[in-house]
Amino acid sequence: MIRPVPCWARLMRFCQLRGRSREDAEDLIQTALLRLEEYCRSAEVKVRDRERFLSKTVRNLMVDQVRHERVVSYAPDSVEELADTLALIDPGPTPDRVLDAEQRLNEIKRVLGTVSKRARDVYLLHMAGYEYQEIGVALGIKVKTVEGHMARAILAMAKWGIPK
Repeated sequence: MIRPVPCWARLMRFCQLRGRSREDAEDLIQTALLRLEEYCRSAEVKVRDRERFLSKTVRNLMVDQVRHERVVSYAPDSVEELADTLALIDPGPTPDRVLDAEQRLNEIKRVLGTVSKRARDVYLLHMAGYEYQEIGVALGIKVKTVEGHMARAILAMAKWGIPK
């Protein structure tokens, strides 16, 4: 880049000491030069100190840039871009489904309260994914006994109209 003004290096240092990258600093200085040129063409008053005008303009442009960055940093992505990365709709169950599930669970608890503790334990272990043989080993009973307890629990559920 050609340095069109003698104070170019000083303005670059000024910008870089305040955290601007080399590219940003060059952009700010070029914008200030454009503003100086526009001001000189439109104003009837002659600019006495071009270096001071450029320094003030660069400083003001930097302040504007920082303000803009603060505002933009709060919403860097559009809603469409966010929809790809974030679930804008809660993927969990809706409140009415949660309520239905709680009511169903309370009904199951009530029905299981009518069978023996062992039948209740066998039923809950089986619903948790354990096989009859694993339940038998865990509870220290035979598989046939596990089947009997499971049958009693299922019959109690069917009697009250609760599907397995």
